[in-house]
Amino acid sequence: MPAQSGGDRRVRRTRRAIREALVELCAEQRFGSLTVEDILRRADVARATFYAHYRTKEDVLVDIVHSLTEDRAAWMAGYEAQHPDGFTGHPLRSIFAHAENNAAVYRVILQGAGDGRPLREFYERTSEEAEALFRARAQQSGHTPRIPVELVARAWAGELIGTLVWWLQGTTGYTADQVATMLSDLSVQGRHWAAGPVPESPAPEGTTAPFPP
Repeated sequence: MPAQSGGDRRVRRTRRAIREALVELCAEQRFGSLTVEDILRRADVARATFYAHYRTKEDVLVDIVHSLTEDRAAWMAGYEAQHPDGFTGHPLRSIFAHAENNAAVYRVILQGAGDGRPLREFYERTSEEAEALFRARAQQSGHTPRIPVELVARAWAGELIGTLVWWLQGTTGYTADQVATMLSDLSVQGRHWAAGPVPESPAPEGTTAPFPP
């Protein structure tokens, strides 16, 4: 058993080194111009070692998606356990802060790099995570959602991804906290409220008026 544990640790270290190498390279050059050889040199691993874990650089990017979403799901589960009373917007702000700290690889994923699998995987995992969360909240409150939870989750995931793509272009002028707060308000108040005029009087408690550009 100890030998197996050591082997597992070596596998995790190797895969982590390859993922980190790809993330670093994505900050320096276009994903399309990257080669497996570039990743091998940066990660300092042998070609045979790389192919023992991945077939293509797209496979590495899919693995990065898995790592990103697994970390997010674990954090969300812990947060929900501590804040069972409903929507606070803090998890959404955490997502945008994480995207800001890992902007290069997020851009590559969300722009559909390679064969598009990383983006599809990101969307599916985000939808599944949102669906599980919305179902848990509905069960806890004892109500039946007006709209099927699957649709709500997929709409939310699409909205999140679309906003991330737009924001990560770096031309909006909004901080991570500002754009997350606006998206939170949209989720809570709805599109009719969001598209309405900026109130002349202070916004009601719990809402925020749109930020200036």
